[in-house]
Amino acid sequence: MMQIYKTKKDVEPLVTGLVETAEDNCWIRLSFPTETELAQVAERHSLPLDFLKAALDEEERPRIDAEDDVVLIVLDVPIVTDYEGIRTLTTLPLGIIITNSIVVTVCNRQSSILDDFIAGKVRHFHTAKKTRFLFQIFYRNASSYLHHLRQIEKTISHIEIELHRSMKNEALFQMMELEKSLIYFSTSLKSNEAVLERILRTKPLKMYDDDAEFLEDVIIENKQAMEMSQIYLHILNGMTNAFATIISNNLNIVMKFLASITIIIAIPTMIASFYGMNVADLPLKETPLAFEIIFAFSVIISVLLGLFMWRKRFF
Repeated sequence: MMQIYKTKKDVEPLVTGLVETAEDNCWIRLSFPTETELAQVAERHSLPLDFLKAALDEEERPRIDAEDDVVLIVLDVPIVTDYEGIRTLTTLPLGIIITNSIVVTVCNRQSSILDDFIAGKVRHFHTAKKTRFLFQIFYRNASSYLHHLRQIEKTISHIEIELHRSMKNEALFQMMELEKSLIYFSTSLKSNEAVLERILRTKPLKMYDDDAEFLEDVIIENKQAMEMSQIYLHILNGMTNAFATIISNNLNIVMKFLASITIIIAIPTMIASFYGMNVADLPLKETPLAFEIIFAFSVIISVLLGLFMWRKRFF
């Protein structure tokens, strides 16, 4: 799907709306585009086709590339996926192509980060200010990571409470999904940081003083998201290890309890086995109250053995 947006001039507050054809200082948004749309944009605006297709590869890593007057920036954005009823957080490449006249964004999904620009949630957004637009996308992206990380923190706290009550497999599986999401986030944020540092160092785009200051704010926001993802990953790893130890300890307690019960029950069983043998001259065999006496004797021994094990804290 291809959409073309342009910010109206001399209008306060700034309004960005759809236009029919691509003009100077416009923004072309390509969401899950077709081959025809890619070829059309590439031919009309003299863009390398591989730049447009770069972000459509889900394995593409964040990078920056330039060819003539065309600059490609690929960054990872967070997305929510549902697979067989399981909600998973992962990342997806977003390509941003900047020329002297237009900005093109390419993504395999309808990114909520770009939706914010259209909805007017980003202050001072103007399609003609291409470098500022790029940094605003990076800033909104870092903020989106922080938002998802706060949601992960709440989920971790909820899972911890549930695991204190009862250790269900569903909660443990959910912890595994969160750990996988945090690994994706941490890796993507590191790659995004490398792209931001390279932009700051090489300055492939024309930047004003305000843009340079804003870029530093973006880098700080991205670092904060990266640190939070690392902290939550360590917390989750610690929780996983702790509960694995607790489960193992609980299993040992159950096994020790069952072993103790088995030993206590084995005493009457052993005595009954002796008297069940077809041999003569066993004590009390000919006594009229033999069963009652032997039964009472077995119970007393079992009780004494049980008290001994209880005092020794076998169970």
